[in-house]
Formats: sequence, C-alpha cells, structure tokens
Amino acid sequence: MYYDDVEVGQELPKYIYRQTPTHLFRWSASIENFHRIHYDLDFALNHDKNPTILVHGSWKQSVVPQFLKDWVSPGGWPWKARFEHRAMLTPNDVLIMWGTVVDKTEKDGMGIIELEIGMKTQDGVESMPGTATVVLPIRGGKEIPYPFIPPQD
Repeated sequence: MYYDDVEVGQELPKYIYRQTPTHLFRWSASIENFHRIHYDLDFALNHDKNPTILVHGSWKQSVVPQFLKDWVSPGGWPWKARFEHRAMLTPNDVLIMWGTVVDKTEKDGMGIIELEIGMKTQDGVESMPGTATVVLPIRGGKEIPYPFIPPQD
C-alpha cells in the first residue's frame, strides 16, 4: 500500500476478537501477570466485586501495534500510538479494533498518516480511544527505511 492510496475518512479493516477464559488464563501465564481477576472467577466476583473475570489491559495494548502493522505492511511503518483504557472488558464482550484516517501529510519524502483508533464492544462502548501515526511510502518515492528513522521537524 502507498500513501497515495489512502484518503482522509478512510476506515481501516476492523479486527474482531472474543476473549474466552482460556485466552485470559494463557495471557496471564505468558506475561506472568498472576492477578487473579483475570482467571479466577470466585476471586473476581467475591474479593474484587467485579462482574466476572476481566480482559487484561496489556492484551488490549498488544492489539494496537499488530493492528497498525498489518495495515501498513509490507512497506509501511507504525510510528506512534496513544490510547486510554476506559472500560472493563469481559470474556462475553465482542471486541472490535477500529481505525479511521483523519489526516495525511508528506514529510522528508514519506507519507505520514494520522489515525483515530479505538476498541469498541458489541454494544458500541468505546473502551480504548486513541490516536496513531503510521508512515507509508509515496508511490515512485523512496522506501521507508529500516530501522525506521522518524522525519525531522
């Protein structure tokens, strides 16, 4: 994909996830986060008074770079992302990672794309609003360097 192919207002392909208790347990083990609210239902309900076990914030964070990388690959580069955790998510939620192009500029021979991003539930609750910046090559221009060197202000 090239910078020239992207339009302001364009929506990125959505990612749709549904976490299960098994996914949450495996994520806890893989990152060594043993806080029981993520895998022990009795603890989550009775000790922390949550509605059920909860999806990890760190898992939500891990979705963002994958989402951006998959959209700009193979020639582009995810540059920056900023987001906030605003809602508790549970294994019953359908999680929809989304993005929309809000601006595009050329700098140092590279195409800079500004995005609004987020992760909504099936009910439209925005759990992770944010922004991101990705870099794409301009058709007929230079490749995006690897390792990526940000353009100078």
